[in-house]
Amino acid sequence: MIYEFDGFKPVIDESSFIHPQANVTGNVIIGKHVYVGPGAVIRGDWGKVIIEDGCNVQENCVIHMFPGTTTILKKGAHLGHGSIVHGAIIGENSLIGMNAVVMDNAQIGKECIVGALSFVRSKTITSNRKVIAGNPALEIKDVTDKMIHWKTEGTKLYQQLPKQCKVSLIECEPLREVEKNRPNQKINYKPWEK
Repeated sequence: MIYEFDGFKPVIDESSFIHPQANVTGNVIIGKHVYVGPGAVIRGDWGKVIIEDGCNVQENCVIHMFPGTTTILKKGAHLGHGSIVHGAIIGENSLIGMNAVVMDNAQIGKECIVGALSFVRSKTITSNRKVIAGNPALEIKDVTDKMIHWKTEGTKLYQQLPKQCKVSLIECEPLREVEKNRPNQKINYKPWEK
């Protein structure tokens, strides 16, 4: 669902995919190859939201801000399921973990990983390539080359998803039984292991 608000219409590159059950309102600018999942809410009613190329905003994420401010997701930023970004800047190729919250005027550096369920306080400014976790969230260690490679590969899957959704996401009636010879899906990406 895409809405004009107070004269502002969202701007969405045609290569991006906004799920029909997501909500994008007002002064929102979405770049190329962005995926926005069902239940996500991106509200540019009081301020601006900029989502640069290659980002993904997964299911039930919320992006908002205080009046007159701008929330920015820089190129390749990855918002895990249920995360909230309120008036913050998320650095290029950074990951915000599931159900993490990043508050106003916080700035997450480039290639950072914010742990699931973390709470990043207002005005927090992090260095680049840091793992940030806890409540309140703190920089706990450096992001290794292996970690950022893992994150980048996961984001690539989401950068391909808009095209896949446009081709194969079809509303349908459910089957009543599992069909014989139902294929298995590929294992082409695994959870992070220490």
